[in-house]
Amino acid sequence: MASAGHVPVMLREVIEVLRPSRGAILVDGTFGAGGYSVGLLEAACCRVWGIDRDPDALAEAQGIARRYDGRLNLRAGRFGDMDSILAADGIEKADGVTLDLGVSSMQLDRADRGFSFQADGPLDMRMERSGPSAADLVNGLEEGELADLLWRYGEERRSRRIARAIVAARREAPIETTGALAAIIRRAVGPSGRGDRIDPATRSFQALRIVVNDELGELRRGLAAAERLLAPGGRLAVVAFHSLEDRILKEFLRERSGNLPRASRHLPEPAAAEGGSARLPTFSLVGRQPQRPSEEEAERNPRARSARLRAAERTSAPAWVEGRGA
Repeated sequence: MASAGHVPVMLREVIEVLRPSRGAILVDGTFGAGGYSVGLLEAACCRVWGIDRDPDALAEAQGIARRYDGRLNLRAGRFGDMDSILAADGIEKADGVTLDLGVSSMQLDRADRGFSFQADGPLDMRMERSGPSAADLVNGLEEGELADLLWRYGEERRSRRIARAIVAARREAPIETTGALAAIIRRAVGPSGRGDRIDPATRSFQALRIVVNDELGELRRGLAAAERLLAPGGRLAVVAFHSLEDRILKEFLRERSGNLPRASRHLPEPAAAEGGSARLPTFSLVGRQPQRPSEEEAERNPRARSARLRAAERTSAPAWVEGRGA
């Protein structure tokens, strides 16, 4: 555990997938509080590049880096640029990459970051503290755009009702805090049903956070960057927490491992049918199904309950060119 109160999800399983060894070069693309990085550094005398787009995370990680005598290299940036970040340090290939998707415990626990409605704070949600905030979206989007955002990125069935309530509320005064937005959503939705443990505001907050930080676009770029960076035999381990992330990850790995379904075994491969050459698989799956946390971990750490770990091993085939900037 990297810091008090932070519990890295499925740490044991991630370490088992990446198999850290002496001299290995590993990438923790979502450093956060450093849980995965510390676990890998303790498991073997390897080197880890910890990347994070949140300046607060890197500022608080300096003490961790000092404990490992140059084996932990902290870099500011997005994991979608991991190959260029390591190239700037003279590293062309890595032996393992891990990503823990979504918002970190550190961000959720700080009311001033505006990620959570558990404590009132400014409606911000920006991981990099730059660019448009959640308040900008809530107060600036048209009602239809806001409803579409909540539906697409939060899978919120009551998106139109919530958007209508938000627009009505902001006519009276701008919505500037997490508490104010959560209250508007709860009034619009009504009380949760019996046995429903999810706060009515959860999906809407998720949608805003994803859009503010372009999390799904960054995931696509990060998977393509990992494909370019990993050496043959290197491994990718990604922990996802909701269906939108997991769907992108699942489809990427199915495509890159050559496991996409075909309409008929008698039909040619799509690339060949178009006059091109079929691309070789760049990954082989590690396990056919995603791993889930143990019952013990899920009970001990509620954040782990929705986690899925998917893993794959890099082949020697060249990376697919169109992955860059996807």
